[in-house]
Amino acid sequence: MNELLDRKNEIAMKLLHYFITEQNYNPIILQGAEDEIWLENLQGEYKIIRIVSGHVHNKEQLEFDTFKTKRVVKKIKRKTFCFDMKVLSIFTDLGDNVKFEEEDDIDSIYLYETEDIKKYDFVKEVFPDIVKKLKFSEEGVKLFMKITSDINRKNKKEAEIVNDVFKPKRPIVTTVLIFINIAIFLLELFNPGIEESFAVWNIGIIKFNQFYRLFTGIFLHANIWHLLTNMYALYVIGSQLEGFIGRAKYLTVYIVSGIMGSLLSVALHSGNFAAVVASGAIFGLLGSILYFGYHYRVYLGEVVKTQIIPIIVINLIIGFSFSGIDNFGHIGGLIGGVLTTMAVGIKHKSTTSDRINGIIISIIIFVFLYYLMMMHNF
Repeated sequence: MNELLDRKNEIAMKLLHYFITEQNYNPIILQGAEDEIWLENLQGEYKIIRIVSGHVHNKEQLEFDTFKTKRVVKKIKRKTFCFDMKVLSIFTDLGDNVKFEEEDDIDSIYLYETEDIKKYDFVKEVFPDIVKKLKFSEEGVKLFMKITSDINRKNKKEAEIVNDVFKPKRPIVTTVLIFINIAIFLLELFNPGIEESFAVWNIGIIKFNQFYRLFTGIFLHANIWHLLTNMYALYVIGSQLEGFIGRAKYLTVYIVSGIMGSLLSVALHSGNFAAVVASGAIFGLLGSILYFGYHYRVYLGEVVKTQIIPIIVINLIIGFSFSGIDNFGHIGGLIGGVLTTMAVGIKHKSTTSDRINGIIISIIIFVFLYYLMMMHNF
């Protein structure tokens, strides 16, 4: 036990306690990283914290450490879609003649004891309570027990949050939406006039004030293949997304993003134009899961990169390559999905500021698209 409580390990333990329990950092498991601990918080000003306990005895060794750090950070950037990643390296064993040089996006400090943190004003600006929080009344074994107990309690709480978000839930809203879409399509087969009366038709909306078409058009399909592909996408994506963000928010995203797809379609098409824009709502779900996946990219980073983004890109390319596909509706739905999810918020991640910004931006875009739409002359 005494070996665990030498000077360097005591500093590392106190720092771990502060960054994990107070600043919501999480450990990163890196292969081959000896005598150093990496912590990550993608919402923090310093997205990466390194605690380096290995001895750095000269300038060349420090330069190699910096090179290695930049290489690892580059990999983390690709995995997490972070283009701006500031790093704080905290060294606890530095040679007397080793001096830090200014590096882009990497700040370095040396702590022989925790009190040395007072020397670094730029650290105290980011973490105003760090000096106070690194002080403990416990010593020795009691200090070790307290720190490990607090960290374990914090990790347990994080695990409960992740389980709350990702545990399987019954996709009730998705099932109802699939039923509604299929029922309406069957009605279309027996009464073709339904499509004419409820599709997104620019002249009807602008000239005759039939604004309900912006909503009803998102439940109409052109043919059986259009219906089957959309319902399959709704089942696969919607079932997951409904569980991730909650039923009410999910339904809001589906409807609002579908309407935004309708608006963009009408605003950017000229002449006598009519369309069914059910796919706009599906693209809204893609935009929503993209936004959700970005905030939970520690868990869904690879899924977003290898599945969601390729699906969006391929479908947009297909939309621009073939006639008869309303890509403006797709793009509008995609944008609407991102903004609506931002506005309704993501559990355990979104701040009040995020939601307010999402609401404001959504309103601005809706007003702008409405203005463009009403500028058409027939």
